[in-house]
Amino acid sequence: MEFFPIHNGLITKKEGILMETQQHFRPTKAIVDLQAIQQNIKNLKALLQPSVQVIAVVKANAYGHGDIAVAKAALEAGATMLAVATPDEALHIRAHFEEPDILILGASPVSFASYAAQQRITLTVFSSDWVQQAATMVAGEENPLQLHIKVDSGMGRIGIRTESELLELYHTIHSTDNVELDGIFTHFATADEEDTAYFDSQVALFEKLIAILPDKPRLVHASNTATALVKDNRLQYDAVRYGISMYGLAPSSYVEGILPFPLKPAFSLESELVHVKQLKAGDSVGYGATFIAQTDMWIGTIPVGYADGVIRKLAGQEVLIDGQRMPIVGRICMDQCMVALPKAYAIGKEVTLIGRQGQEEISIDEWATKLETINYEVPCIITARVPRIYI
Repeated sequence: MEFFPIHNGLITKKEGILMETQQHFRPTKAIVDLQAIQQNIKNLKALLQPSVQVIAVVKANAYGHGDIAVAKAALEAGATMLAVATPDEALHIRAHFEEPDILILGASPVSFASYAAQQRITLTVFSSDWVQQAATMVAGEENPLQLHIKVDSGMGRIGIRTESELLELYHTIHSTDNVELDGIFTHFATADEEDTAYFDSQVALFEKLIAILPDKPRLVHASNTATALVKDNRLQYDAVRYGISMYGLAPSSYVEGILPFPLKPAFSLESELVHVKQLKAGDSVGYGATFIAQTDMWIGTIPVGYADGVIRKLAGQEVLIDGQRMPIVGRICMDQCMVALPKAYAIGKEVTLIGRQGQEEISIDEWATKLETINYEVPCIITARVPRIYI
């Protein structure tokens, strides 16, 4: 039996029959460097106190990198828990990994409580009423339902905010059968900014609240990526949550300037030329004929478009061919885009949209600047029809 890489898994060939193809033959592909992810984790671990655990954040299909492959690499590199955002993400991870703890960072419906207990998935909680409703659903389960209390110290999303809320929730959990408090955590809104005033206020509230707990749970965690990398190591508590920089990206330009170690980007996006033609002066390219050749010129077509996450706002963004930058011209189509070439290249010539060729590199941060967004968003918008190939 032969194996071929696709998306987050493999297709198999048995007795000459491909069991699942799913775009394997398409030249457009995302390359994910798992060794880079592992090195980013190992470098973080060197900064942490020996007892501090690493929670690898693999939500949103591991920020577009592929949750199963990344989770495996992260666990091998020393992560001890995996964090996701939704019940469906947690179940997908659990189907591939029997042992590691899995924490859902977002809200879960009460209807998921029994599944969480059965699959040993830890849930985030911030409501006594939710716990009481969930208790009836997990009463007969073999495994107790594990919970982490979420403190809203200033994000304004989910979480408890006052001492009375915390104590009520704490006592509800401890007085409820087959429900256990495993952790408490918060999330910082401005950890990646130079001004620490708001960050400091969040730390103060979180520490005030955990101080009133009759007993601290097994895991207290507050450090997101930026906090873990550049803030006081006293905020490491029992675990840190490693997200964006696990993938080799800095949380902000400020953090990038003071990183304690170099990050290794894990994601690149590649394709190839599928057609090359010469246009005459006056010829147009693409929908709306928005690009008109001013002189005779060469145009190359690349089989990638906005249905892949190369959205129309990237028109004018450069790609790398033969180690040189060349601009996307005309409107980006659903499945294709066109590039101005300095000469006629052979069909099949490699095109790098994100990554390095020779001495040139196009980074995710460059795309983020072009799109007027943050680097987190870029790999997440590369859609599932682009195969993830792991090295």
